[in-house]
Amino acid sequence: MSQMAAKQRIKWYRSPVPAEDLARLNQRNDLRGLLQSVGFLALLAVSGGIAWHAADRAHIVVALALIYIHGSLHAFLVNGFHELCHKTVFKTQALNIFFRNVYSFLGWYNHVSFWASHQAHHRYTLHPPDDLEVVLPRELTLRSYLSFALVNPRGFALRLKSVIRLSFGYIDSEWEQALFPPEATEQRRALFNWARLLLIGHGAIVIASLAMGLPMLLVLVTLAPFYGGGFQFLLNEAQHIGLSDEVSDYRLNTRTILLNPMLGFLYWQMNYHIEHHMYAAVPFYNLAELHELVKADTPQPTRGVIGTWRQIIAILRRQGREPGYQFVPELPQAS
Repeated sequence: MSQMAAKQRIKWYRSPVPAEDLARLNQRNDLRGLLQSVGFLALLAVSGGIAWHAADRAHIVVALALIYIHGSLHAFLVNGFHELCHKTVFKTQALNIFFRNVYSFLGWYNHVSFWASHQAHHRYTLHPPDDLEVVLPRELTLRSYLSFALVNPRGFALRLKSVIRLSFGYIDSEWEQALFPPEATEQRRALFNWARLLLIGHGAIVIASLAMGLPMLLVLVTLAPFYGGGFQFLLNEAQHIGLSDEVSDYRLNTRTILLNPMLGFLYWQMNYHIEHHMYAAVPFYNLAELHELVKADTPQPTRGVIGTWRQIIAILRRQGREPGYQFVPELPQAS
């Protein structure tokens, strides 16, 4: 604990942006926030509705495929949750809090725990032990990937165990204890209370679905975060994997990916991840414009999921041969 309490001071390099441009890009917009937040929830309602309809009427293979598609879309809920925790989606903070709570509940996420961890991740990105949200090197196996891509009962069991533990007021890991020390009584109370709400709320859904003979309610809401997450995993995992830790330059420890507009919508523009880390107060819907302002000072971004993972797989293979190897992207030459 004493080691974790000794916080580092990191002087981060950020690509220069004119002050007037940054002030403009930092502006929140309720309409744009609503279009994304409500639009994404509407997409989940449509995918869930189609899967529900198909469950009793379509061939079982078709029904399972549609349920899987719903889970694949639902997996991107975490990216909306992430943005709402940053409180940059809406100008009106009441809207931000409302949608954050909705997204938190639907994804079984504890926004209190996540935000405490994620603030450390931004402040000390890939500098352990002050950032333990993402630790390099990452080891990926086909088996671990398939658990996200198909059905993830272990993930459900671990999430449920964590929610029950916090509901009873128990702090577990060293990282959790560092984020919520005994003196942080209000933060601990909020952490425990949200876990209790998750447990009671999803427990009510389970009881209602069984009592009314509606198992699809359980499948499409409470269990949705635990199947079909393979595609979202490929995008989220690409944010830092294979890059350098313990450097003070986001261009070296974070990856930007160019995606088509549909994937950008699903991913809440988190493909502009260097830009997000450099200027975390910029709302996600302004990151593409920020990218244009700083791209001359940042590495060449990878293109698409396939192009990105070609690079990552090559890095992981080399790390298998050369433990300690970290990929260093080519930076633009200073003019």
